[in-house]
Amino acid sequence: MSGMLEDEWLWGWDATPGIVSVWAEPDGRAFVWRRIPGTGELVREDVRFRPWLVLSHLEDLDHLGTRLRPEREGYVPGRVTFQELSGPGGLRFLVRAEDGRALAAEVLQGASRRLGRAFSNLRELGPSTVLSLPPEEQYLTASGRTYFRGLGFGELHRLQFDLETTGLDPGKDRIFLIAMRGPKGELEVLEAHGQGDAAEADLLRRFVERVRVLDPDVIENHNLHGFDLPFVARRAKLLNVPVSLGRMGGPGLRHRPSARGSALGRGAERNADSMRRARYTVPGREFIDTMDAVLRHDFSARDLPGHGLKVVARHFGIAGPAREYIPGARVHEVFQTDPERVRRYARDDVGEAEGLARLLGGAAFALARMAPRRYERLADAGAATGVLDPLLVRAYLRTGAALPAYEEGDGTSHNGAALHLFATGVARRVVKADVASLYPSLMREYRIGPKRDRLGALLAMVDRLVDQRLAAKKRARAAAPGSSERHENEALSAAMKLVVNSAYGYLGASGLTRFSDVHAANEVTRRGRAVLSLLCRELDRRGVTLLEADTDGVYFAVPEDWREEDERRVVSEVAALLPQRVQLEFEGRYAAMLSHEPKNYVLQSYDGTLHLKGVAFRSSRAEPFGETFLRRAVRCLLAGDVVGVREAYVSTVLALRRRQVPTTELASHVRLTKDSAQYGALRERRRELPYEAMLGAGRKTWGSGEHIHVYRAVGGRAGLLPEPEPDDIGGGPADAVEAPRDYDVEYYVRLLKETFAARLERGLTRLDFSTVFDDPGQPSLFTPSLTDARPILTVVAKPPEDVALEDARADESPEDARTDESPEAP
Repeated sequence: MSGMLEDEWLWGWDATPGIVSVWAEPDGRAFVWRRIPGTGELVREDVRFRPWLVLSHLEDLDHLGTRLRPEREGYVPGRVTFQELSGPGGLRFLVRAEDGRALAAEVLQGASRRLGRAFSNLRELGPSTVLSLPPEEQYLTASGRTYFRGLGFGELHRLQFDLETTGLDPGKDRIFLIAMRGPKGELEVLEAHGQGDAAEADLLRRFVERVRVLDPDVIENHNLHGFDLPFVARRAKLLNVPVSLGRMGGPGLRHRPSARGSALGRGAERNADSMRRARYTVPGREFIDTMDAVLRHDFSARDLPGHGLKVVARHFGIAGPAREYIPGARVHEVFQTDPERVRRYARDDVGEAEGLARLLGGAAFALARMAPRRYERLADAGAATGVLDPLLVRAYLRTGAALPAYEEGDGTSHNGAALHLFATGVARRVVKADVASLYPSLMREYRIGPKRDRLGALLAMVDRLVDQRLAAKKRARAAAPGSSERHENEALSAAMKLVVNSAYGYLGASGLTRFSDVHAANEVTRRGRAVLSLLCRELDRRGVTLLEADTDGVYFAVPEDWREEDERRVVSEVAALLPQRVQLEFEGRYAAMLSHEPKNYVLQSYDGTLHLKGVAFRSSRAEPFGETFLRRAVRCLLAGDVVGVREAYVSTVLALRRRQVPTTELASHVRLTKDSAQYGALRERRRELPYEAMLGAGRKTWGSGEHIHVYRAVGGRAGLLPEPEPDDIGGGPADAVEAPRDYDVEYYVRLLKETFAARLERGLTRLDFSTVFDDPGQPSLFTPSLTDARPILTVVAKPPEDVALEDARADESPEDARTDESPEAP
């Protein structure tokens, strides 16, 4: 297969440079905005395309008679044309017309006649009958065009804005200030000149006009779709102000359903309006919510203390030393007496949003150069269905090949990945050996792909992406630190890695992806287990102590007299024994590790930095006081200071009993899964603290999905804290007003021992653990001394048995492997 064809599958084939936005209508009109590389001049192209569908059969268009003609006869106005795609595949007729809505209506009319019942939407026919894409994706897929060819991220014209409001409910609260950062970095603050409707309406009109004048390609903010745009849309509707934020006249904000988005308002009102869970879109500009990039980063890194703008900006070092902070609930109050402070606060918000978009937005920018979708859609898309599927659809249509329809699985379950816990407790001199992209590497090594991918497109694209990612990494290393070239090649490498690593998940998502193949996925899993077993055995034979292993790599402890070169030598020796495309790399070394459970551990770098991994040590629901204790106690335990662990426990218990711990540190962050009606129906059978807190605070109605902070008060009562400000949803209560310290002290003392202290249990002997966490309020006459107590490490499992990587099934063809009904993991 030629590299040129594979590149067309990956990058498209139309070399038109500088596309920054595409808008298309179902009637076949497409509008393309481009920035001319080098000059930055903005041009608009108005083009025509023929909307299309891919159908499983033509029966539903039989009523068109002679108006339905083969594509080879050429285009004639008013005709619907079809092309029969080659090869096997359930979706095999590419049908085009002048108007997409008219074409859909004809298909629905035919289906209604054929099946004897009315259909109003193509989705009702099911994905096995029809493939229907949004107009922009139809245009991009058919034309071979993609965004941003020849443009760097820094050449985009980007604008950030942030609202300051009198409250969180757009039904009654107002926008009183809007901060903006323009494409050239210019900062400005727009304010309402008065308190009433007219003043707020004037503010919104000035905001819309400033967007028009500054003319950005991209509009960004943190929680843009969860708060700012829904609030603007609701207030504008109530005030009868057109929100024309696009580059064309006509409708203002359009919206599409979305799973993510913070609900506005309070109580049941938060879920009453579908606009509150929506993605907004306008012609000619792309809306980018940096919350998506943050969530994507944290999904893989798991290193963020929260997801709100301010906490993330501090984490990444974006926040400046003079950054202005104001409690969210007090912003409007402060504005009345110190407006300049609020202006600084708002300007800092948009500055941090810009920095966050620049830092984390490169991957989505790079994906938009590949996939035939709008940039804003790729920013929140999953890598499998959101990126790989559009790439595969484009590849098949470009080749003229029939597409497989979605199929349910045959009942075969997807085998889980291997995960080994070899030792628990405290280990020293720890090494992490990383298995780079194990499953995609095995897919490439043994040519394991979907059975129904007759073009081999998935494997071909993975091959190409891996090669080009290595080239991008090489270019990034050669570029100057901090340069735009380095940033863009690092972003390109990250985007390619994201797509490559999603290939296995795509394969195993039975019934959810077009080319899913659970048998192929199980064969990849089987070989992955064999590889993991091999490298664990070989490491063990070289004198290390295995700690934990999974498909991401292996943690092991080395003898006391080893140096770093010994650690690297062992990793290199074992790497040489693995299949050619499976790369084992020396990833890092650590002074100590607390191994608690599989994928739940704490690492301490040689510089003293702690890295907490897994829900046992990092959870959005965990009470902050417990995590604070854990950090202090773990640091002592890893240092061998068992007495220090005792002191951390005693001081925390005493602070609780003296009510020195703020209530905000005891509150758990909870997402409600039942609305008020659902809980009311269940309440007599089972009472739950979060919902009792709502009722106790006078809240009679609420919606599912609402985020609250709840604690246990004296007498078993449920306490509810004020909501955090919108951009800190997902973290702890931000800048919370001091709450009464009426918490149930002894409940939290028990929680400290039974939940948080229990995570240290495997690092101590049973006697030492009992001594360390003995109640300081009930001292024993015979308490053992902790002076000589030391952390322990307990081996709980041996390396996997010696099973050859190449067994009898390795001689089978990939197709044979894919159709095996019961793949057996070694």
